[in-house]
Amino acid sequence: MNKILIRCIFLFIVIGLFLLIILKSRSPFGESNSSFASEPKEEITKIEFSENGKKLTLEKKGESWIINGKSEARKSGVYFILRILKEIKIKSPVSPEMYENEINGKNVIPVKVRVYEKRLLLKTFLVYKTGSNIYGNIMKIKESSKPFMVYVPGYEGDIGSGFSVNELFWQPYTVFNLLPSEIGSVNFENLSDTASSFSIINRDHHYFLHDALGNLTGWDSSLVVRYISYFAWVPFESWAFEIGEAEKKSIETQQPLYRLTVITITGRKHVLTLWGLLSNKGDTKAIDSDRLLGKTEERDELFIMRYFDIDPLIKKRSYFFRR
Repeated sequence: MNKILIRCIFLFIVIGLFLLIILKSRSPFGESNSSFASEPKEEITKIEFSENGKKLTLEKKGESWIINGKSEARKSGVYFILRILKEIKIKSPVSPEMYENEINGKNVIPVKVRVYEKRLLLKTFLVYKTGSNIYGNIMKIKESSKPFMVYVPGYEGDIGSGFSVNELFWQPYTVFNLLPSEIGSVNFENLSDTASSFSIINRDHHYFLHDALGNLTGWDSSLVVRYISYFAWVPFESWAFEIGEAEKKSIETQQPLYRLTVITITGRKHVLTLWGLLSNKGDTKAIDSDRLLGKTEERDELFIMRYFDIDPLIKKRSYFFRR
């Protein structure tokens, strides 16, 4: 009798340990419904986004990531999405009421994400972008799965923005990327102080400063050369995708603050137009002292520039004359 009792106790202990191991290895919400992080053996090599009939692919080729098999992707954007894919965790479950109000009620169309290591599909899930939380998203493994709010530990920003099918989002955030030897002329228009405007002309590898009436004298050639060198790399901060079409048209009909036109020695024209950016200051809106809205003729989209990045090119004509 004692032997049978001992065997039963031993069996219960074994079963209990087995159940404990199984439960510890599983997510409290069910691993098949809540495991979002990708865990490659070596590295993620391809990411696919699809949304409402649009599709975008990022694929690693050598040391570069390529957008839709055509152009090189912005490195900071790729590093950002790779971090999200590897470190993403559940913050909290989403209630049926919240999901109904924020997703179904607002007809939010999800971005479907597929993550690969070479030909192996590591993970697939759905991202519902929403403003209901600071992380900018609600996610599901599949349509019939439970919805969750997810986040990346240590990062308090909007990770939902990283799941984009817009090619512009993945392209380098660059306005100018020109060497001095490539520049044929520069025309800077200060539209609020036209007397400060100027032009620089490259004649046989020598630069000459002009005003509206013609060639100027007495300027410092080293300052002109330094100014031209600033076009080697001029970035912008982000695309202003959140600005609607009506507001965008209203901004573009206003007089800009500055316009900068660069023509290369091969005749290619680059035009950058800059407007003041309104930002929220409590209950009112005021001109942002740190940022501007910009647009080039190459793309029909507004973007945000920091004064820190564009300030070297926003000079008054007097800058070129030593005092």
